[in-house]
Amino acid sequence: MALGPNYKVKPRRRREGKTNYYKRYVYVLSRAIRLVVRLTNEYVIVSVMKFDPKGDITIASAHSIELVKKYGWKGDTNNTPAAYLTGFLAGLRAKKAGIESAVADIGLFTPTKGARVFYAIKGALDAGLKVPMGDIELDENRIKGVHISEYAKKLEAENPEKFNKLFSRYLSRGLNPKDLPSHFEEVLNKIKSSGE
Repeated sequence: MALGPNYKVKPRRRREGKTNYYKRYVYVLSRAIRLVVRLTNEYVIVSVMKFDPKGDITIASAHSIELVKKYGWKGDTNNTPAAYLTGFLAGLRAKKAGIESAVADIGLFTPTKGARVFYAIKGALDAGLKVPMGDIELDENRIKGVHISEYAKKLEAENPEKFNKLFSRYLSRGLNPKDLPSHFEEVLNKIKSSGE
């Protein structure tokens, strides 16, 4: 592993792909409250955190599995609408905890156009949390899942077998993927009326 006397082993969390120490150093110096967005293969996790020498303190957080368990979300837990709803839920909880603004922390994720990370941040923005995001334009139809609905319509007509395979989780939960935009609005209204 070491390639000569000048080789320097990187810190453990950097080697594991968990922490960008340069960005973390900047966040710590700024004393800013962070809106932390993390994507896994199945879920979206959004937390509002502040630095403490003993360890970061979580002020508010939301996990996309809560959408399924508390609000009846029948769609996928890591797609664009789920990212937006999770960010919205975390934003509401942060506002309730008295947080007015935060700085986006996307970790080691490479920012690309139309990424789910930005839709999660947009959800927090729409909940009333002030997060500087620049001039990134996000498609409102993708937030509602119109692109998924249109793809499902096309796929059902062309290849019903593939449709049943790709959207099996939607169908097992009792949601036709073509109805995703209306289901999104329904869940968003539940979150708004929950008083979180």
